[in-house]
Amino acid sequence: MPRQSATCTLTRTITVAEGVFAPGHLGELTPYVPFELVDDVLARTCSTQRRLRQLPSRVGVYFVLALALFPSLGYARVWDRLVAGLHGLKLHRPSEKALRDLRRRLGPAPLKALFDVLAGPLAQPSTPGVCYRRWRTVAFDGCGSLKAPDQPRIRAVLGKIQHHWGLAGYPALRLMALCETGTRGLLGAVFGPTGTGETAYASRLLPLLNARMLLLADRGFDADSFLAAVADTGAQLLVRCNPRRRPAVLATLPDGSFLTLLGGLKLRIVEAHITVTTSDGKRVGDHYRLATTLLDHRTDPAEVLVRLYHERWEVESAFYSLRHTLLAGRVLRSCDPFGLEQEMWALLTLYQVLRSAMVDAVESVPGSDPDRASFTAALQAARDQVISAGGVLPASEAFGAESTITNAVVTALLPARRSRISARRVKCPMSRYPLKPDEARPLTSQNITHLDINIHHRPATAGSPQAPQSASREQTTAPDGNGCKDRTLQLLRTDPHRPWQAREIAQALEYTHFRSLCAQLSRWAKDGLLRKVSRGTYALTSAWIPTDQQPPS
Repeated sequence: MPRQSATCTLTRTITVAEGVFAPGHLGELTPYVPFELVDDVLARTCSTQRRLRQLPSRVGVYFVLALALFPSLGYARVWDRLVAGLHGLKLHRPSEKALRDLRRRLGPAPLKALFDVLAGPLAQPSTPGVCYRRWRTVAFDGCGSLKAPDQPRIRAVLGKIQHHWGLAGYPALRLMALCETGTRGLLGAVFGPTGTGETAYASRLLPLLNARMLLLADRGFDADSFLAAVADTGAQLLVRCNPRRRPAVLATLPDGSFLTLLGGLKLRIVEAHITVTTSDGKRVGDHYRLATTLLDHRTDPAEVLVRLYHERWEVESAFYSLRHTLLAGRVLRSCDPFGLEQEMWALLTLYQVLRSAMVDAVESVPGSDPDRASFTAALQAARDQVISAGGVLPASEAFGAESTITNAVVTALLPARRSRISARRVKCPMSRYPLKPDEARPLTSQNITHLDINIHHRPATAGSPQAPQSASREQTTAPDGNGCKDRTLQLLRTDPHRPWQAREIAQALEYTHFRSLCAQLSRWAKDGLLRKVSRGTYALTSAWIPTDQQPPS
């Protein structure tokens, strides 16, 4: 019998912009970057085309975003993906030169304005992992591993990093981001040469903080002036201190933490030794000294704050998604400073849009933590929808619950995160950051089977005049370390309203190294703990006098 064959014709309806605007889309990501928003930022930045021709400015914005979505492809192949799903439309296929001219005509201003509009908190306050008590947790950090093309115009702006074996192969770009730790979405970002420090870049992002946020930051941001600037925004902070910093004790608290003043700002210091036991039985420990504006030990216990600080590492996951998943470790494509700036804003905008889609997908499953969303799954689904031109103009307002990206993220939800530990190292044979010789953490990732947090308790009587009598000879003969500072302050608090001579302090505390004590007193006066009354004579500043001993107003 002759074999019979059946044929089936599948049809689908695609709704896009009309005429020459049709290639301007991002598939299902288009509702997050709607046409009206793009037209508005073009108008505000005076970047709208003067004459409507084959490549309008709106199409140019979506094309630049598509370049960030397909970083391994050239201009022509990216354009082919934008129009691959638009069968039947007689669209002009521009040359690569025309597409380059389109980028130059736009400039970086519209992409920066677009990112500024889209940047901000993504999740609802009730979403798991987003807030600590009533504050949304955010974090600062910098990334210096973004590489730009080795071109003269790029080198003139960024320079090159000098290694001990010579200059780096590519100019590097420093990216500083303020990240929402619960979703890894960006509240703001700045970038520039690596010669500028992270604190200088972070200072430009401080206006984004407000009283509803809790900032987590590492020990590179513990300068007194920076902490005071953060506190002036109204935000709370939890910052790890440099181990060389030894704040003086203003008052001790029952949970082992203590109050201090840094640059006139009252902070609470939590000192803890964290020891982890890995699955192979190895024990690794490290000492942490955290400074926070959360002063009440009853509502914010020390151990809770130590565990909360670990959320700061979410910003590293954001940089990993941006640098390694989205860019796949590639060098940026732009060969001039203006094109590089445009490309960076487009990359950050696309990253924020992807995170927005991921958060919407996770929030469609009640009780799910955004940590479980797969960036890779969302990225691949977004690329597929750009090629098929799906979801450009959704038929209903409930597009988020029915989108392919939502289904991809929800289907590929990751399991709950495991506690793991590994050595921090750059996987490059010629890295500026080689593995430390005394690194105790495992080279490969190991599961943590037990976590022990030991809060270092400051004795309630630390620094009292009687302390030297019970202390060892090594602690009392030389005014070194933090104990000397605390004992001196406690001695001066016994009579806080009179000047004390340096020789009188040395005799009371039984210090034999008088000249060393004088040097310490002079330094403490510069730090604001003491005020110099006359030569060799000091008195407590009003901030370090106990409240019950303050003179009546």
